[in-house]
Amino acid sequence: MWSRSIVRLLAVLVASAAIDAPAFAARESAGKEDFLKGDLPPGVQVVVHELEGPVFATSDGKTLYRWPKKDLRNGNAGEIPLKPTCSDTVYRENAGLMSPYPAGLTLPEADRRLSCAQMYPPFIAPEGAKAVGKWTVVDRPDGRKQWAYDDWSLYMSILDKRAGDVLGGTTLDNGSETGATRIPVGPSPTIPPQFHVQSTMRGRLITTHDGWSVYVNKWDGTKATNCKGACLDGWEPILAPAYASPVGEWTLFEREPGVKQWAFRGAPLYRYVTDRKIHSMDGSDIPGWRNVYTQLGPQPPAEFVVKDTMIGIVLGDRNGKTIYRYRCSDDAADQQLCDYPDAPQAYRMAVCGGSDVDRCLKTFPYVPASQGAKSGNRTWTTMYINPRTGKVAADGDSNAQLVWAYRERPVYTFAGDKKSADILAHAWGEFNGLRNGYMAITYRDIFSRRDE
Repeated sequence: MWSRSIVRLLAVLVASAAIDAPAFAARESAGKEDFLKGDLPPGVQVVVHELEGPVFATSDGKTLYRWPKKDLRNGNAGEIPLKPTCSDTVYRENAGLMSPYPAGLTLPEADRRLSCAQMYPPFIAPEGAKAVGKWTVVDRPDGRKQWAYDDWSLYMSILDKRAGDVLGGTTLDNGSETGATRIPVGPSPTIPPQFHVQSTMRGRLITTHDGWSVYVNKWDGTKATNCKGACLDGWEPILAPAYASPVGEWTLFEREPGVKQWAFRGAPLYRYVTDRKIHSMDGSDIPGWRNVYTQLGPQPPAEFVVKDTMIGIVLGDRNGKTIYRYRCSDDAADQQLCDYPDAPQAYRMAVCGGSDVDRCLKTFPYVPASQGAKSGNRTWTTMYINPRTGKVAADGDSNAQLVWAYRERPVYTFAGDKKSADILAHAWGEFNGLRNGYMAITYRDIFSRRDE
């Protein structure tokens, strides 16, 4: 009996031969997520991001975010609909929202700290702006008018430097211990009510409306099924109600007289009956079967490797060592991110080396990049870092090191990992690495127990 680990590795090695032959694979690799069109206020556009899918942006490409209220361990932070609270107040002490830290501790680099509204400038509505569809105008505490979408007040991020950046927040990391983080806002995908789209590292994953993954196989024809008899012991066709009608790239075909099955881009859709948790990718371990995406995610750099570990498929550097990303959200009332190079590095230094720079660099060294290396996408980039300070450096600086970065955040390996399968620093830090710490970069996403 093969272990699940071996089955997963075989899937990585041979799946291309099984799933790339159909025309569906070509359409998927070139496809972008379709979205519901609607009226937009002047100065707003839709940009299709490679990780987040379609997002709203200003006319100059600044992504728009919301800040939903979130219950934390000792209170809550964020906003409720129609009530913007991200203000010009500068918080220099922590709020004590995440135990075991008491409120009132001075924050790192407090004298340089920006206000919430400086980090996330409100998307101000012009004088006389009128509601358009789901777009409304709300009153800010300072008397200005602010755009809202679906009642959520909208903001930009100073982390977004280029048009189309989505660096101020993400829909991928919003777990129970990540703090009240910002989330990019976008139009709804063009999907039937039975389905949902979930952001993952591999792409925009299609699931049922209650979260169960959707699959296709290499044997089916266009809007025609070959999954019958014994095949149905493991795979459940996703049937459509009698009143359903095609929408966008979603079509229906008659599986048998009077019974209609959904197809996406011509491929019949199924559920894997032994999936144990929602958003699962277990069915893609079965040769010839695969998950379905509205659009595929960006590929990691060519010099990285994809490898199997006890927590799933993760990325490794050119030597096969597991690659980790650092995650950090501070405990002030406005819950600012502290995972990017220009943020205070005291948080990272505390968990990587007990605030000892040399120990930190030895324990969690940066992943070096070759001169001139490129990934071909905007998710994986290179940047110059001063390893002593953790801050961005300029090319030519005496201490500058060229390193790989994920979403403009440097990535690392761990000195304690000796074998390729080692992931000994996964969940290293506060609250299992979710609040302030390191997580292995999963090429095949790992979903927490909250999703089971």
